[in-house]
Amino acid sequence: MFSLANKSALVTGAGSGIGAAIAETFAGAGARVFVTDRDEPSGRATVARLIAAGGRGEFLFLDIADETQCAQVAQAVLTTAGQLDVLVNNAGIGHVGTMANTTAADLDRLHTVNTRGTFNVIKAFFPSMLARRSGSIVNIASIGGVLGVRDRLAYTMTKHAIVGLTRAMALDHARDGIRINAICPGRVETPWVAARLKESPDPERAYAEMCATQPMGRMGRPEEIAAAALYLASDEAAFMTGATLTPDGGWSAG
Repeated sequence: MFSLANKSALVTGAGSGIGAAIAETFAGAGARVFVTDRDEPSGRATVARLIAAGGRGEFLFLDIADETQCAQVAQAVLTTAGQLDVLVNNAGIGHVGTMANTTAADLDRLHTVNTRGTFNVIKAFFPSMLARRSGSIVNIASIGGVLGVRDRLAYTMTKHAIVGLTRAMALDHARDGIRINAICPGRVETPWVAARLKESPDPERAYAEMCATQPMGRMGRPEEIAAAALYLASDEAAFMTGATLTPDGGWSAG
């Protein structure tokens, strides 16, 4: 197993789904994990689980769309831990819609959280990483960051932006000791997917259709995405920067 012993990590949107799985996986690998989320009960529940499993974790409330909050959280983490070794930008929101039924307000909402929010968090921690000439940043994008996805116009636009940010920043800082990579998962069984299934008139059929999207015939599991994040965060990935890993059940191979 890859090790994060003696490292500190922060995971945004870690109250549930992929973010929670990453936080718990990192703690299991030895990291001191700062769990952030807008949903305080869920975030604290994640911390409770990783501590119960023998890990180290702390909760910090964070709305990544709020630039001031991002700066305050960065200050709190750096004061408490002295440094941040790994930053995982997982928080984000989705939207179902095509050009025909996506409004400018819909796009602005996704841009504010997914694109600007990711920028805000990186911007808050970047000066300390640059000063230390060390740091690993992992951005959780989506298969929609490298491919077009039907009925997900605004979401696809923002996830492409995150992949673009990853690649541009990797080139800019390849010699500064800072690595930045992205993970572009296919459809994963998360609370967001579960909520969409509940909205369907036929949840069983909708579930089967979602599974059929991936050539493997099933959706991914949060812990499978967390395993990819652990690799990218670890020293074993020292030669990886600007990469996009696609744990998508073969979706992008078609």
